[in-house]
Amino acid sequence: MGTVDDLKQDLAALRIDRGQDRGGGSGRFGKWLVLVVLLAGAGAGAWLWFMRARPVVVAVATASERPAGTQAAVLNASGYVVARRRATVSAKITGKVIEVNVEEGKAVTEGQVLARLDDSTARAALGLAEAQAEAARRSVSENEVRFAQSNVLLSRLQQLHQLGLATKADLDQGQADADSNSARVILSRQQILVAERQIEVQKADLDSTIVRAPFSGVAISKDAQPGEMISPISAGGGFTRTGICTIVDMRSLEIEVDVNEAYINRVSSGQNVTAILDAYPDWRIPAHVITMVPTADRQKATVLVRIAFKQLDPRLLPDMGVKVTFLREDRDVDAEAGRPAVLVPKDAIKTDDGRSLLMVVHDGVTERRAVERGSADGDRLEVLAGLRAGEQVVVPFPAALSSGEKVVVKDESR
Repeated sequence: MGTVDDLKQDLAALRIDRGQDRGGGSGRFGKWLVLVVLLAGAGAGAWLWFMRARPVVVAVATASERPAGTQAAVLNASGYVVARRRATVSAKITGKVIEVNVEEGKAVTEGQVLARLDDSTARAALGLAEAQAEAARRSVSENEVRFAQSNVLLSRLQQLHQLGLATKADLDQGQADADSNSARVILSRQQILVAERQIEVQKADLDSTIVRAPFSGVAISKDAQPGEMISPISAGGGFTRTGICTIVDMRSLEIEVDVNEAYINRVSSGQNVTAILDAYPDWRIPAHVITMVPTADRQKATVLVRIAFKQLDPRLLPDMGVKVTFLREDRDVDAEAGRPAVLVPKDAIKTDDGRSLLMVVHDGVTERRAVERGSADGDRLEVLAGLRAGEQVVVPFPAALSSGEKVVVKDESR
């Protein structure tokens, strides 16, 4: 067994020096803290460098050129191609269709037979009227014979009365018979006229069973088939048609657009217009204003404007969508119209301290550029100096970008 001194020595060997532990731990913690701070700073710097080097995505528009001699636009609107002469052709009477001679898309000429209705009843009525007219003619012949006979008897009675062989009563009776037969002759002749007029009526009814084209044009719909009933008025519910076909006169095509009443002062009769069909976006069609309908739509706050094509084309079809540009007519802009102009969207230009600024994109790098601004051309602005046609500008003008920054084009069309 050990002694008490040996036991004290063993306990002293097991004692932990707290001062040394505190000094060593603090040194290691400081090293870790410095390392974390350095890593955080490096990460923040890398993030800032990445964000600064990352290009900004922008939308751009390409500056276009208005050719020399072209008038500037004052207003844009949209509408439709319409036909001034358009008719749904129907019969004048109610009847059953037995023949249809028209197809969609086919040209028709004025007076062409489009359809025929069942005419059996009309023909029978015409035959009856003709028979009644013949009977009236025969009745006239009979009455004329009786009238001639009564005139002979009256002459004899007058001679006998002069000789005293006939009484006054006999003479009066003879005169009455002659007058009566004369009236019958007149009535019979009038009945002939009535019968002839009845024949004309029946012929008109018979002709009404034939449906003809009221004018030359193109059939755009076929609405009835043989065997169906047709009527000029709505009758019989959904089992009776009201038309044979619809015809459009292609020579009467024009444009109708609704113009906001706030801008109607920019439109005048005879004003030149450029029309672009939705189906042919690259085809600029010259046109001019016919008139403005002298009333406003209170629901839409618009005024209807009629526009005529200066030259018709087979590509023009009814109900086509069209966009029109009303051109400036002021005489004081003739000098401007004589030279080309560069056009950009209105929101691509910013005015700052009286200067007009654009943000131009070239090879993915921005360039803030001062330009000379001109007048408005529809929804675009003229740039008289400082920009060439074909250059790309940021739309809308970016307030947060400066010159020399890298950008990525999101959309080159606007």
